[in-house]
Amino acid sequence: MTTYRSVNPADLGDVVAEVPLRDAAGFVAACRAAKAAQPAWAAVPAPVRGQVIANLGRLVRANVDALAQLVTREIGKPITEARGEVQEIVDTCDFFLGEGRRLYGQTVPSEMPDKQLFTFRVPVGVAAIITAGNFPVAVPSWYLVPALLCGNAVVWKPAEYAAASAAALAELVRRSGVPDGVFDVVDADGEATFDGLSAALDAGLVDKVGFTGSSAVGSRIGELTGRHLQTPCLELGGKNPMVVAPDADLPLAVEGALFGGFGTAGQRCTSLGTAIVHESVYDSFVDSLDKALSDAVIGDPTRTDVLYGPLLADRFATRFEEYLGWIGDHHRVLGSGGRIGRIGPGNPRPGFAGDPAKGLYYHPVLVAGVRPDDALFSTETFGPIVGVLPYRDLDEAIALANAPGYGLSSSIYTNDPRSAFAFRAGVSAGMVSVNNSTSGAEAHLPFGGNGRSGNGSRQSGMWVLDQFTRWQAMNWDYSGRLQKAQMDTLSITADLEFRL
Repeated sequence: MTTYRSVNPADLGDVVAEVPLRDAAGFVAACRAAKAAQPAWAAVPAPVRGQVIANLGRLVRANVDALAQLVTREIGKPITEARGEVQEIVDTCDFFLGEGRRLYGQTVPSEMPDKQLFTFRVPVGVAAIITAGNFPVAVPSWYLVPALLCGNAVVWKPAEYAAASAAALAELVRRSGVPDGVFDVVDADGEATFDGLSAALDAGLVDKVGFTGSSAVGSRIGELTGRHLQTPCLELGGKNPMVVAPDADLPLAVEGALFGGFGTAGQRCTSLGTAIVHESVYDSFVDSLDKALSDAVIGDPTRTDVLYGPLLADRFATRFEEYLGWIGDHHRVLGSGGRIGRIGPGNPRPGFAGDPAKGLYYHPVLVAGVRPDDALFSTETFGPIVGVLPYRDLDEAIALANAPGYGLSSSIYTNDPRSAFAFRAGVSAGMVSVNNSTSGAEAHLPFGGNGRSGNGSRQSGMWVLDQFTRWQAMNWDYSGRLQKAQMDTLSITADLEFRL
């Protein structure tokens, strides 16, 4: 059995956890156990399942600091962001506690006398959930909480590099009152997970797949589930645009770009990809953002004053260096680029917090003069790099915002309501912010994207219930005779018309 070592990216000598990785057969076994346990859990009244979710919220609230510190240690997320991430679990539990009493169906009028029609939400069955590690506890809760509330069993495959955070959250889930077999965590690498998922689908053990990760892997999962006539819940990457209008509050826009583009070292699915700035304020915006980046504190994520800490893991550092290779001669590059502390111009970074040699720390990079035919414009770049290009009118800005084909998050900075609503109507993103950054979510608002960012499924709020329940229709005829719907309706209608 292979063992994975989860390492602190801010201190590569600190091994946070060692976890055994299961193979495809282990994934299938977990799904089989979940399939056996799910009917009994579905039979528990929904308000009672809601109380289990309430228990989870209380347990997380009681352990906010410990869980946040673990997240910071394992993935290098600044402690203030980690605390906010853990609070998001509490918010999600608070919302879905109430949904346990609101899994409403409907009473529908029938065409026929002495007949009643009803609709019911029923659980899908077993949900296989696969998540990334940049939000190792908050994003999983978006799946786990509503799936369990709706009466499903869950098999969760977290990112290996966030295994300790996942284990901590899983322990809280178990202690909240979820029965044995209804919830399980499977640590596995990507190929074992895919092979196991394929086998579990073939065996009829999985009824819903939820995935947060790259667009490329999401496409593979979409193909796999499509062969089984299933629609997965896909939350994928983004090349999230931020439009800066000529009337924008420029300091506010710069602040939004700093947080949206470089918070979590640019490793959010909602991170700012490209700032699309009106030509009249373009130079001022670029210069101001460059200064803000130069002044920002980067380094030790346990400090509350850092903009960002290290990259998540070695694989992301290697990929980020590939992105830096896409910078061309026609670009104006602001920032040193490359790994902080490595020998070369501009290294180490002035004012760095801590010892850069210990971790996977990289300079922030601002690339001005990006063009629509650049790879930097059209491809998600997971790391602390933001492109900037100018526009002339709002129609052009909207076209540029939509051009990469992603559709997750977007923002516009303007004080003109007409511009704000025109942007909302024209942009393809599933989420739009006005005078706020591309990053940010609330537990009662739908989260998700379109195009290369997802298949239109939504998480959070009441909208996610459609991912983890199916509608069932029931008709109850108490007339004492066989009524034949439309055939009998014709005679009733004809009789009324005769009387008229």
